[in-house]
Amino acid sequence: MDRSKLAESFALDNTATDIIEIKRRIKYENELDKGFRKKIAESAHGEKLYGCIQCGTCSAACPVSHYMDYTPRKIIQMVREGFKTEVLNSSTVWLCASCYACTVECPKGIKITDVMYALKREAISGGYKHKNFPASVLASNFFSQVLNNGRNSEGPLLLKIYLKTNPFMLFKNMMLGFKLWRRGRISMKTEHIKDKKALKKLLQSMDNMKEAAVI
Repeated sequence: MDRSKLAESFALDNTATDIIEIKRRIKYENELDKGFRKKIAESAHGEKLYGCIQCGTCSAACPVSHYMDYTPRKIIQMVREGFKTEVLNSSTVWLCASCYACTVECPKGIKITDVMYALKREAISGGYKHKNFPASVLASNFFSQVLNNGRNSEGPLLLKIYLKTNPFMLFKNMMLGFKLWRRGRISMKTEHIKDKKALKKLLQSMDNMKEAAVI
């Protein structure tokens, strides 16, 4: 076979392979969660969410947007369209540094940082956990400790995070942890308030008020 024809055939084969490997996931409208944007907007006091003009100012202002799988601009649009699973499984929710740069710069006054907090709460309550980011494990265990005991216990919290994310890091930082414990900087004791029942009653009454407001 002629070398030029062989090269042309090889190029066509590579092009065909590249085309086959590029796949895009397109959802039908009935697969989208249309109530998702309303829930997030109400939770984040972000009714202005619907007025986003997709200018990209938030993405440009965000100091960590280049590490995110979806930029803040894309996340806002995905929330509005109802891509619930994709949003709550994204790294964006957990990489948000809460610096409020996006909120300050947004020309439409959208509280984007508050939206991110609402998405974090929704991800935790829905059991969405990003496998590469221990922040979700940290947040869920922190909230669980405060909910049950009224206080956070740093030692048990760190132990749970290491065991659930990377047990090898526990051995790596064991000597550092021992030095902190010996100097009284960290404790393995579970801290709690005296009247935990009163705390649960207070939180329950807040949930009841929230439900009544929605109705």
